[in-house]
Amino acid sequence: MPRMGSAPTTNRAVMHDVARLAGVSHQTVSRVLNGHPHVRETTRERVMQAVRQLNYRPNALARGLVSKRSRSIGVLSFDASLYGPSSALLGIQRAAQEQRYAVTVVTLSQQDPGGVQRAAGMLAEQSVDGVIVIAPSNAAAHAIQDLPPGLPTVALEASFSKDMPVVVVDQFAGARLATEHLLRLGHQTVWHVAGPADWPEAVLRIEGWRAALSAGRLAGPPLLAGDWSARSGYQAGRQIAATPGITAVFVANDQMALGVLHALHEAGIKVPEQVSVVGFDDMPEAEFFHPALTTVRQDFDEVGRSGLRTMIEMLDGSAPVAAEARVAPSLIVRASTGSPA
Repeated sequence: MPRMGSAPTTNRAVMHDVARLAGVSHQTVSRVLNGHPHVRETTRERVMQAVRQLNYRPNALARGLVSKRSRSIGVLSFDASLYGPSSALLGIQRAAQEQRYAVTVVTLSQQDPGGVQRAAGMLAEQSVDGVIVIAPSNAAAHAIQDLPPGLPTVALEASFSKDMPVVVVDQFAGARLATEHLLRLGHQTVWHVAGPADWPEAVLRIEGWRAALSAGRLAGPPLLAGDWSARSGYQAGRQIAATPGITAVFVANDQMALGVLHALHEAGIKVPEQVSVVGFDDMPEAEFFHPALTTVRQDFDEVGRSGLRTMIEMLDGSAPVAAEARVAPSLIVRASTGSPA
């Protein structure tokens, strides 16, 4: 391993100074700064140590002239007030910061092609290299079909008919984790409070729930409908409280699970002694529910990293035109689940 050289005495460091201090070529420094995946981790760390020691700041204009890129990514987001889309957006921003990409965000409230075209025009004025789309509902996905052709685009948490790379959390697997956890505890069946029918994520969670029940040769109870809000969870919780024999409920997100817990508490039903409840998302407040909520965690940081990595590969010409990357969910067991009485 080459030894770190001596720091130069110039006032403003340039890339060759970083290369000399790190003991590598200036091409290697460029690959590290551009987030190239094929660089040894020890080399990457040595280069970044030299960058910090020299307080090196890349000349964005010069790099753009050489690479024909702005190192800026646009993000189109729908329903950013909800935990999932807002967390995916935060994951992109964190990943972009790590890779020294600027991010321009446009949040759309109306899911129509005209709004998408106007947003794409705004991003084009910013000279973005490509666009990452967070469009989890069918209406949003339909609107995105009218993005300008030739614009590098990656979709997150979405289901598209248009050919483009997609990065998703495996919703089906997450729902199976939640349902199987309750069945292993000894519950005879599991009820489900579902999300909106026009969200592919909600549909996949229903399918995962049904698959887990089917594997145990159990008939699925009727669905309880929700709209992701705590209020709709509360209304479903009142139905649960009024239905004898329910001992386990899988709720399609944590906000609705909060409403379910509140309704059960009002009805004098103890959780988990009488009814076990599992949510989905692992929002930061979930561990502070009463009782602390067992839930399925979505790794939105990994979703953001994978989305940005796919975008960079597209810009380099090394990513497939259409591919799906799945991020595995995990089950976080807390106090809201237990064996039936």
